[in-house]
Amino acid sequence: MTALKEFERLEATGLWRPNTAEQRREVVVSLGDATLTITDVPGRVLAHWSLAAVVRSNGTAIPAIYHPDGDPGETLELGEGEDEMINGIDRLLKAIERRRPHPGKLRLVLGTALVLGLVAGTVLWLPDALRAYTAKVVPPVKRAEIGIGLLKHMTRVTGQPCLTPEARPALQKLARHVLGPERADSIIVVPGGVVQSAHLPGGIVVLNKSIIEDFEDPSVPAGYALVEDVKAAETDPLAQMLAQTSLMTSLKLVTTGQVPDDTLKAYAEDLLTEADSPPAIDATLAAFQRAALSSSAYAYAKDLTGESTLPLIEGDPMAGAEGADVLSDGEWLRLQSICE
Repeated sequence: MTALKEFERLEATGLWRPNTAEQRREVVVSLGDATLTITDVPGRVLAHWSLAAVVRSNGTAIPAIYHPDGDPGETLELGEGEDEMINGIDRLLKAIERRRPHPGKLRLVLGTALVLGLVAGTVLWLPDALRAYTAKVVPPVKRAEIGIGLLKHMTRVTGQPCLTPEARPALQKLARHVLGPERADSIIVVPGGVVQSAHLPGGIVVLNKSIIEDFEDPSVPAGYALVEDVKAAETDPLAQMLAQTSLMTSLKLVTTGQVPDDTLKAYAEDLLTEADSPPAIDATLAAFQRAALSSSAYAYAKDLTGESTLPLIEGDPMAGAEGADVLSDGEWLRLQSICE
């Protein structure tokens, strides 16, 4: 969702501090589709910041100091010589601010809805209607912010996302092939926790490193990412989150644009233990066909016997045909070392 295409692949060096109790350390900052990715010099990911929730705390002074909204203890400093990155971030923050919905209008709509609810009395459909309305009006930048917030809480169990510099181009290539050219940074690989895969609001797909390291075919992680995207298309992950949280979550989101951190933490824990629920077989096979991927490779990775995934094997759109070359051998080897 990057607003300015010329900044999509911008990188810079800076000083990052996770909290006020720790020293600043030198890091590499990368500007992605909707996030700032902060890595240490060897390439390990230290933090993902949603651009929708980044604040510059010192106006136009240099070094430029940024922090996540609501967490001034975690800071990123960009000094002299990094003018291009500073200019790029500032322009993106201004563009995102212009796109935010006017809170006064949202409060007016909410107020009208509440008045109608009081007039109608005990209206059974109001909670579901409010949740549906909230999911409908939340803009993409806010969805990405919520997804990053959930990921931050999940990493307490999964560990920090893996992203060595050598593996990043291969992961981006796989993401573009499966999810589309505008979503190169949408796949996040974690070292543990998630059983195999998950999807979050904002188009984020989380993969366990085991489905990359334990198989010899890049079609397997591609298949997992594709199925998670089909699930997200079938059931809006934001609507699903709102359905499983209190009505106050929807009220706060639609009036203030914020989700309580405790709510994000609790729902992130639910996602880590949620039972796998496969999407509709017809939609899944159609997605594999569009991506020119073998559904059999994914099916046998899910179930070595193929018994529980037989429809994916029998309906494989690439059966007897040559599928897409997802990654070259060299790219696949580099991707398999993403968590090393």
